[in-house]
Amino acid sequence: MRQDIDRKSWGKTMVGTENLKRILDQICRDKGIDKTLLIDAIEEAVRSAVRKKYGSRRDIEVQFNEELGEIEVFQYRTVVEEVFDEETEIGLEDARKLDPEIELEDDLGEKLDNIADLGRIAAQSAKQVIIHRMRDAEREVIYEMFRDREGSIVNGIVQRFERGNMIINLGRTDAVLPRDGQIPKRSFKQGDRIRAYLQEVRQDSRDAQLVLSRTSNEFLIKLFEMEVPEIAEGIVKIMGCSREPGFRAKIAVSSIESDVDPVGACVGLKGSRVQNVVQELQGERIDIVPWSPDPAKYVYNALAPAEVSMVIVDEENKLLLVVVPDDQLSLAIGRQGQNVRLASRLMSWRIDVKSEQRYANLEDKGYRNLIAIEGVDEGLADRLFAAGISSAAVLAGMDAADIAAAGRIGEEQAELIKGLAASIPPVEPDEVDEPDEPETGAAQVEAGEAEVAEAPADAPAEPVASGETEENGSVAENAEAPVDASPEDVEAGDDVQGSSDSAENTIDES
Repeated sequence: MRQDIDRKSWGKTMVGTENLKRILDQICRDKGIDKTLLIDAIEEAVRSAVRKKYGSRRDIEVQFNEELGEIEVFQYRTVVEEVFDEETEIGLEDARKLDPEIELEDDLGEKLDNIADLGRIAAQSAKQVIIHRMRDAEREVIYEMFRDREGSIVNGIVQRFERGNMIINLGRTDAVLPRDGQIPKRSFKQGDRIRAYLQEVRQDSRDAQLVLSRTSNEFLIKLFEMEVPEIAEGIVKIMGCSREPGFRAKIAVSSIESDVDPVGACVGLKGSRVQNVVQELQGERIDIVPWSPDPAKYVYNALAPAEVSMVIVDEENKLLLVVVPDDQLSLAIGRQGQNVRLASRLMSWRIDVKSEQRYANLEDKGYRNLIAIEGVDEGLADRLFAAGISSAAVLAGMDAADIAAAGRIGEEQAELIKGLAASIPPVEPDEVDEPDEPETGAAQVEAGEAEVAEAPADAPAEPVASGETEENGSVAENAEAPVDASPEDVEAGDDVQGSSDSAENTIDES
């Protein structure tokens, strides 16, 4: 049987314990921490400090007296006839001085005197335990508070910057906006209000619990949900989204009601809805295109404002061969391949863009014979073919200087290509086809390979982009238009290739 001696009469065990109850109440209100958890943390801290001072073999019990607002510390020892260990045992005669009714083998609880001065090491240990437990409790509170808001937009104030990361004050706690979650070339300063997408809520992280993002596709989608009531109500659906944060974005929309125009709903009156999103993204241009279950029609919409002559659909490999007029190639590709790259990500298909002249050349057997030469790509083949070099055999019989002039390459490379051309099987003269314009008005299907579709007649002329409102209700870009990009804007090494000489553009879905 355990008995406590002089429980209520024992004085305060720690400095300032007369204010302990008030301090606990205040902390619980400010931090939202359960008072029971905080009391447990203090009791554990005091227990650890007492054991550091008096030894770990003692049976120590620490309790918070709610009535007195004090921490009480008791040491329990077993009552024995003969004492062998003073830390765990007490003689019967000494025990009955404290409690006349005590019996052998009983556990006697005795208050510890002078524990207010626990020593520097013990006090530091107690402090660390309390801080650790409070942080754990606070993390749990934050997790419970924000776990249901994961995947939503939160508002905060820029607090400070740490190694490129932005610390955002959300009121009850701070969140981190990593460097890769920030829109490039867009700056905030301390004290600015900011919106961001709550990407992740971590429960056990020792770093930031809340991770934000302004570059994710979901951030753009959520902004449209906030601005467009038809999306929030489920009438208009966002079927796809692709972004190059800070520069340009494309979203595909559809409507479940025939009388609701999904593009017009997202644009809003005089472009008000899309402009609100653009302003939040600090000028990022947004194209809104109609979604279609037909890949040919969908890619026609996605590549707008470029015109499309023909689309060849390879369902098995999820590849689209898009043929465009020669003067529309750079428009379809976009500045540094941006337009077709975003369209490919939007559709999750690989898109290969070719001009009509390139497509017509590829239909010629002599042209294909030139491409068969190692080191001759389609751009070089275009120049050679335009100069009248109709096959590898013709190329092999020419002077290297003439080849270099026709292909605009060095003589060493021309000499090498000439030597390689000699090993290519010749094409019979009657098999060489004259280059023709591609037949864009009729469907052509190669058995078992791919479906060829004309550009859909009912497709819109161009996607809706952020900018000034036109009379037809669409919005035209008012920033520097990527659609004006010349083929030379496509940089070497980019995942999109296009030039006046090489008009092919292949995009792999990343």
